[in-house]
Amino acid sequence: MFLQLAAVCDKARQVEHGKLNISGIFNDLSAPGFPAKHDMVLVLVIQWSHRDAGRYDFQVDLIGPGKRPSMTVRGHSDVDHRDPLGPAPRTQLILPLKEVIFPEKGVYEFHIQVKGRTLKGPSLYLIETKE
Repeated sequence: MFLQLAAVCDKARQVEHGKLNISGIFNDLSAPGFPAKHDMVLVLVIQWSHRDAGRYDFQVDLIGPGKRPSMTVRGHSDVDHRDPLGPAPRTQLILPLKEVIFPEKGVYEFHIQVKGRTLKGPSLYLIETKE
């Protein structure tokens, strides 16, 4: 199991044949002061082993400069059994995140916990602007 794709963006949707349309990928955010609030979409694609068929709970934490989670999302993924000679199973997650609070400027990282492991997702850098 590994994280095949991880991005923060403005919009994402699944389309025909398992494709993802992702628009407005970003890594930096500017705010005139803190705490700041922003809407975004987190896109994750987890590629599983052929032996990973079953239901798996996951947790996504947004870890801020203070090393404490500033947001947590929990869910699950049902992984289908696949023929070992074919493509590996994948889970495509599109997580709309509304009014995410950023308490202070600095680096924020998404951490994904699944199957007893923590996978490092995308990071965001929050910048304070002077208006």
